[in-house]
Amino acid sequence: MPDDLNLSNLKPAQARKDRKRIGRGLGSGKGRYSGRGLKGQKSRSGSHKMRPGFEGGQNPIYMRLGKLRGGSKDALPVGPFRTSTAPVNVATLEERFEAGAEVTPETLVEKGILKNTKTDVKILGNGELKKKLSVTAHAVSASAREKIEAAGGTITLLREPKERKPKRRAERPRPVAEEPAETPEETPEETAEETSEEPAEEDES
Repeated sequence: MPDDLNLSNLKPAQARKDRKRIGRGLGSGKGRYSGRGLKGQKSRSGSHKMRPGFEGGQNPIYMRLGKLRGGSKDALPVGPFRTSTAPVNVATLEERFEAGAEVTPETLVEKGILKNTKTDVKILGNGELKKKLSVTAHAVSASAREKIEAAGGTITLLREPKERKPKRRAERPRPVAEEPAETPEETPEETAEETSEEPAEEDES
C-alpha cells in the first residue's frame, strides 16, 4: 500500500521549469527596463493588448486595399462572392443518411453536419448519390438536382429562386451607309462629238 499523503512526501506532478524572473534588480540580468527597452508604446503596461491589424494609428492595410463592388444584402459585407449559405454536398448525404430518409435543415443539425439552422442550406453536387432521399433545402445546384432525381429522390425548395432579368443594353443608332453619288452616264452621241472635236494631226510632209 502506498504511504498516506502528508507534507513530508508531497511531490510535484511534473518537474518545475525555471523561468527568468524579470525586474528583480540589475544583478539578475533582467533588471532596470525588464527587457522592454527604453521609452515607447511597447514599454508601457497594457501595450500588448492591441487588436489584430492595429498599425499604431496608421491607416491599416485592410482599409488601404481596394474593395470589391456590390454592397447589397446578398453580397455583404463588401464583395459579390460573399454568400450566406451553408453548402452541403450529395456525398455527405450519401454517407450520413439512410435510403428513404428526409433531409431537412433540422436533420442536418441532428447529424452534426450543420451547427444551426440560422443560415440557408444549399445542396451541391460534389460526389455520388445512390440513395433515394427527400431533400428539403433553400437552394439546390443543377448538378445536385440531377443526381437526386436520378436516384429517385424528391426536392422541395424552402425559398423560390429569383428570376434573373436579362440585361438590356441601350441600342445605339446604327450609322447609315452613304450611297455613292450617281454619275451621269455618257451617251454614245456625246462621245462621238468629243472625238470629232479633237484636231486632226497635220502631216509635216
